[in-house]
Amino acid sequence: MAKREMTIHYMDGSKMKLDFPQQVDTEGARVIKLKEALAARHVLVEADGVLLIIPFENIKYIQLYPATGKLPENAIRAASFTA
Repeated sequence: MAKREMTIHYMDGSKMKLDFPQQVDTEGARVIKLKEALAARHVLVEADGVLLIIPFENIKYIQLYPATGKLPENAIRAASFTA
């Protein structure tokens, strides 16, 4: 399975990096899972036998790599980072 990476950047300046296998097989399923996560207002992660429930209120932003090819309709595409 393809590996994925997620870095959660917290409001206090700390961050957590997670490596995990691909969770679903199709692009459409990835979009549905993303929409479900955004609607739930928290991130659920099972890591090393522990369940983490991370409320969005504690999160500044989340980086997911690689970006999926299919994104929700309101996503900005082909952007570049600048300082």
